[in-house]
Amino acid sequence: MSERIYLLPVWIRAWHWCNALLILTLIVTGASLHFSDPKLPLLEFSRAASIHNVAGVALASLYGVFVVANIVSGNWWQYVPKPPGIGHRCLVQARYYAYGIFRGESHPYPPTREANFNALQAVVYWFVMYILVPTVVATGLVFMNPEIAPERLFGLDGLLPVAVLHYLSGTIITLFVVAHIYLGTTGVTVTSLFKMMITGWHEH
Repeated sequence: MSERIYLLPVWIRAWHWCNALLILTLIVTGASLHFSDPKLPLLEFSRAASIHNVAGVALASLYGVFVVANIVSGNWWQYVPKPPGIGHRCLVQARYYAYGIFRGESHPYPPTREANFNALQAVVYWFVMYILVPTVVATGLVFMNPEIAPERLFGLDGLLPVAVLHYLSGTIITLFVVAHIYLGTTGVTVTSLFKMMITGWHEH
């Protein structure tokens, strides 16, 4: 018999699904722009550019809402890796994901109302939400307004390092999305964590 605890308020769930939709849109349109091939397009170039720009501005706006809502609600604390033993707990959690889960072992650090995320999740989510997303948003906004880019940077045309940073950040976020979707299947049932992001209730 599973137990349930209410972890996710409505605003977090709404933000999560809007954020997911925008990021998936940016991944598809970004790939269409970066690997454009007239003979085999994911999406026609000019249309991909228009959609990418609109989704990028929407993501930047939504990120602002996320930061403010996290401060006002106190939810920012969930993203802070909490000592002591952060490194050890990350290793224990990584071992569980890579090995223990396939042997039917119990989750080493199940979520609670006080700590929604285990140490590994907190480290990764903090890095994604407070380093990668601001980087991809900032570099994307520079692309949309190239006049604000420096003329030269590291001895190169000012937009080139911005382009590289935007591409690398976007690629890491894409890999995170793939891992995030996979780990979403590791709950009590394959769909329980996805249901949690709809209902707010976590089963354990």
